[in-house]
Amino acid sequence: MSLLVALDFSAVADDQLEIVGRLASPNREIYLLHVAEPDPSFVGYEAGPDEVRHDVAVEFKREHEQLHAMADRLREQGHEVSALMVQGPTVQTILEQSEKLGAEVIVVGSHGRGKLFDLVVGSVSAGVIRKSAVPVLVVPTR
Repeated sequence: MSLLVALDFSAVADDQLEIVGRLASPNREIYLLHVAEPDPSFVGYEAGPDEVRHDVAVEFKREHEQLHAMADRLREQGHEVSALMVQGPTVQTILEQSEKLGAEVIVVGSHGRGKLFDLVVGSVSAGVIRKSAVPVLVVPTR
């Protein structure tokens, strides 16, 4: 059985790792996924000033390092962990990766902004819950 843990590096990410570390058996594959959304002000790395491309590259590198540090924390507990960073629309990408990897459970964090915020803006966890073919574990912000 495998778990897909969708991380956004917010405060709830540490809680997600703690819960997954406790619940997952050592032989269960854990996939840590961070979906990096492209900057809507430009298309690809070719467009925009060098400064913008540099800033985006620095941010991607920082996120990549953060993701691998989180994976290492779970590995230290004896878990098999793969870290993935994929660019795309968040909900769609989480669902696509879940299917591609054969995840049996998706773990997402909730920021607890409330129903009005979710109604107006939408929420990643709500979108994943609505569209997922597999169970979704939502970890609330403490």
